[in-house]
Amino acid sequence: MTRSDTTDTTEARRGAPGWGEDGLDPRRWKALWVTLVAGFMILLDVSIVAVALPSMQRGLGTTPAEVQWVVSGYALTFGLALVPAGRLGDAIGRRRMFMIALAGFVLFSALAGAAPSATLLVLSRLAQGIAAGALAPQNSALIQQLFRGTERARAFGFFGATVGISTAAGPIVGGLILALVQGPDGWRWIFYVNVPIGVVALLLAARLIPRTESGFRGDLDVVGTGLLGGAVLALLLPLVESDSGGLTRLWWLFPVAAVLAAAFVGWERRVARHGGEPLLDVRLLRSRPGFASGVALATIYFVGFSGIWLVFALYFQTGLGYTPLQSGLAVTPFALGSAASSVVGGRLVARLGRLLTVVGLSLVVIGLAATGIVLAIGPAHTAGLLVAAPLLVAGIGGGWVISPNTTMTLRYVPVASAGSAGGALQTGQRIGSAIGTATITGIFYAVLASSGGDFRRAVAIAVGGATVGAVVALLIGVLEWRTGHKRAGLTETQVPPGDHPPPELC
Repeated sequence: MTRSDTTDTTEARRGAPGWGEDGLDPRRWKALWVTLVAGFMILLDVSIVAVALPSMQRGLGTTPAEVQWVVSGYALTFGLALVPAGRLGDAIGRRRMFMIALAGFVLFSALAGAAPSATLLVLSRLAQGIAAGALAPQNSALIQQLFRGTERARAFGFFGATVGISTAAGPIVGGLILALVQGPDGWRWIFYVNVPIGVVALLLAARLIPRTESGFRGDLDVVGTGLLGGAVLALLLPLVESDSGGLTRLWWLFPVAAVLAAAFVGWERRVARHGGEPLLDVRLLRSRPGFASGVALATIYFVGFSGIWLVFALYFQTGLGYTPLQSGLAVTPFALGSAASSVVGGRLVARLGRLLTVVGLSLVVIGLAATGIVLAIGPAHTAGLLVAAPLLVAGIGGGWVISPNTTMTLRYVPVASAGSAGGALQTGQRIGSAIGTATITGIFYAVLASSGGDFRRAVAIAVGGATVGAVVALLIGVLEWRTGHKRAGLTETQVPPGDHPPPELC
């Protein structure tokens, strides 16, 4: 295996101008906050747009199906870009890739805000999604690169908080913007708000993110990129088109996705055997403790985690007549609980490991189950208040899922592969999000139709479906925790560290 990030090693950095005695950049925490602001912005755009769809439809004079692609198109290209962009960041430098992606995101956000038609808005969102997918894996890779030991766990704690809060806070922020900016063009500020924040982040990134990466070495795995891109596209397209009958019309793409995924795995193994640079070294799945189970856990968790927010928005706004801001405020307890516990979780994961994920998922299951029950049997006019306590419990649990799982999943991944491995983890999250949004929302609409418009029953059963997803993720977490006892004495000094791939990966 060619080492394309040799200057990432602690030894190479030790004694370099501006670096500390321990080989770590003294600006690393400031650099982290810059990357987290950018990460928060791109993930917020996954859910913030949902509350603005009705005003977009009125402002542009489009059909619901056309404007739905403003959400779906972003999710689709976001997922497509993750692994190739992660590998490209490994090859040409995470700082460089981060800067290019952030600049593109700012540009396409401005174009989306200024779009005079639905077609140009959708095209801008597709490009915006590519830029977001290119930026996202650089965040986790930079954490791998800049931090070590317990500091890395803390950094991943903040990263996990960013992922959880941004997704949950999207409806809140979107509702607040629409409440402040009235009129038919108020929705445009959903996109314009990214421009000043992104420009400031870009300037700070240029100053704070260190130049430690080596130049490009080897050839980009074009065939692997094509196979993986085709597999992800074939899997996601029917899901993002589900609202317009995509699951019925495009079901045949699922077996196509399976064939392309199998071909991708075979090709990547061939590239690695011949000493090339694979897009994603699939041997990480079996040689790195916790990587495969961590990706699976993240994928399943995001099925329920991402699916409930649109269901809550539909129930509160359509079923109960809440404003977008009131709807967002109703789910604020989850975001608050997640914010608080994620920071604490970053400190606890070094001691508790997978047990922290198990505890977190248990709280998520309890909180979501209680939320479904109170929505089913409680008075509808107090639903927003009744869900506060159970959503707070679920949020506290959620903060102990995303960041600890990221830490444990990437713990033994070589730094030279951190971008592509982080991209794989986030691809699982995006796929889980697409499946969850299609499935949980589909359950909501199906029950609503069969029950003659009973919104309370529809939301309760949909939340129950999300709870089932959390239960499955909990089972995966328990299995990995039990497996971890068998390697209880294993430490990062015993498993070859990130900078030195093990023999089986060379």
